[in-house]
Amino acid sequence: MPDAANKPDREAIIDALMALAAERPWDDIEIGDIVETADISLARFREAFPSKGAVLAAFARRIDVEVLEGTTDELADEPARERLFDVYMRRIDALTPYKTALRRINVAVRRDPLTLAALNRVALNSQRFMLVAAGIPTEDSLGPVRIQGAVLVFANVMETWYDDDSVDLARTMARLDRELKRGERTMERMGDAERMLAPVRALADALLDGGRRLRRDGLRGRRRGAEVPGEDGETRDPAAAI
Repeated sequence: MPDAANKPDREAIIDALMALAAERPWDDIEIGDIVETADISLARFREAFPSKGAVLAAFARRIDVEVLEGTTDELADEPARERLFDVYMRRIDALTPYKTALRRINVAVRRDPLTLAALNRVALNSQRFMLVAAGIPTEDSLGPVRIQGAVLVFANVMETWYDDDSVDLARTMARLDRELKRGERTMERMGDAERMLAPVRALADALLDGGRRLRRDGLRGRRRGAEVPGEDGETRDPAAAI
């Protein structure tokens, strides 16, 4: 309910922050400035967001939704790299009205490790959905690697995009193509390594499981006071049949 009630305020606050970020350094923007620009009260800002950084995270989610709403099945039969290329170019299109603000924010956060780490978590969530939109798995054993790799790929592309003022974004698209090819080769190598290590991992899991079972059985035996007579008159562990 609070989110629904505060949606107009949230949108106004996001717009205000991005407008301010296009005009002045990120570190010079105070919450009071955002409140004044959004023409709301400080209490309403506090109800909508806990911090300036949270507003930036909400902006990222807004862009996510815009990209996801434009996702279609037109490229479903294309290679994964082509599908992701399309998703990323649509994301860049969505970011274009905020390019000046984002360039300024990027300069500031690169000097602040804590802010950079916080924004990396935001980027991880965004890139998870970008990969899903491109039909790329994110929940298998290599999913976390793909997501973090996607964050790095898009960050590298953004560095080129900030300085690419051409109409056709030729430099940006060329950089994106190179980064995606490099990422694809890396994931192929990691996939090969995972397949090669699968038998070793299975053996290790079996040994660990056997050790845990022995320890569990021993504890059960001690708790129950030891051995239970079997039908043949001999004693046996009560957990042995499990």
